[in-house]
Amino acid sequence: IVNCFENIFISSKRESVVYAGFSRLQADINCMRDLVHSKIQWNYVINLCGQDYPIKTNKDIIQHIKSKWNGKNMTPGVVQPLHMKHRTHVSYREYIHSGMSYVYPTKNIKAKPPYNLTIYFGSAYYVLTKEFVEFTLTDARAKDLLEWSRDTYSPDEHYWVTLNR
Repeated sequence: IVNCFENIFISSKRESVVYAGFSRLQADINCMRDLVHSKIQWNYVINLCGQDYPIKTNKDIIQHIKSKWNGKNMTPGVVQPLHMKHRTHVSYREYIHSGMSYVYPTKNIKAKPPYNLTIYFGSAYYVLTKEFVEFTLTDARAKDLLEWSRDTYSPDEHYWVTLNR
């Protein structure tokens, strides 16, 4: 399929993704790095889960984004709920061995988020503008939050929404 369309590519840097691990977020970042250097003209990146299947045409999706969200990101979320504090309070590690992979907590307490950021939680799935993607790849605060998120649980559920806020 990749060879059939100009606007489809496989990331130049692949990840062994562990559910709820940093590798899931790193895979998105890798694709975005390739995308910003692509010859293809684009305005938004949409991340869908494996079970999502667009029931609208690309044209319909673009029209909806332009009419409702023109120039904005779609990263719904809320301030980190108390029952989810454990996800960013202690360090987590990815484990991959013999076909099994998972994330497990350590006993190490994490430092506070950089720049005294308030952590928001939301979906790992989003629609992001090209400008926002470029910001996430170049801004020191975005890079520092990414590094801080490296040992959190399911960082893709807080990284995008926190940066967008």
